[in-house]
Amino acid sequence: MATRLVQINMKARDDSALGGFWAEAVGWSVSSEGPGVTNLEPEGFVYPDPVAVCVDLVVSAEAKTVKNRVHVDLATRSSGHQAEVVARLEGLGATHADVGQWDVPWVVMADPEGNEFCVLDSLYEDTGPIAKVVVDCVDPRVMARFWGEAMDWVVHEVTDDKAVLRSAKGVGPYLEFRRTPDVKTVWNRVHLDVRPYPGDDPEAEAARLRGLGATVIDLGQSEVHWTVLADPEGNEFCLLSPS
Repeated sequence: MATRLVQINMKARDDSALGGFWAEAVGWSVSSEGPGVTNLEPEGFVYPDPVAVCVDLVVSAEAKTVKNRVHVDLATRSSGHQAEVVARLEGLGATHADVGQWDVPWVVMADPEGNEFCVLDSLYEDTGPIAKVVVDCVDPRVMARFWGEAMDWVVHEVTDDKAVLRSAKGVGPYLEFRRTPDVKTVWNRVHLDVRPYPGDDPEAEAARLRGLGATVIDLGQSEVHWTVLADPEGNEFCLLSPS
């Protein structure tokens, strides 16, 4: 058994408006599976496919109070293209953000609801518009061990500062766990959603993840068809039903 990363879940005060921003930002299509939920995926995409990690925006009345521990890095083709993308995003309502970065080659921005993201230069040309999903962590090696076993993604790099994984098919964005001194204090407004493969037993998969170090958590969810878990550093993620 194994899971794979299929989407990120982002809480929003206005899921429709924020979904419109992100659809324009990455050039994806917009749909909705119900009130308070906006779904983004590439045009013509057949879900799930590792070529893309989709985005679900879910309405939430809780305010954003701290820097998100999960964010996306957007890909560009060159430094010139990076400047063009930044200008276009500013026109859509994004702003520049200061998260304590030094002189770095990427541009840190925030969407209209304050969710941080980065615009890279030409480092990632074959990932699609989202180059990386980045998760802050205390120990990248611990994250590499857990997530390398939790999913069937390949661990590409592990150091004291970061761990990098990608789909075994070598397509789509990277998943990066980056060391940070910040301490997790609130539940993550952006989290990972993983899904087992067709025919797998979701209860057995949840038990397997617990055996790897995950814990079951209660965020007040009612009767739902997914299981809310936390990884060894307390980052919430959802185990969806097989598909």
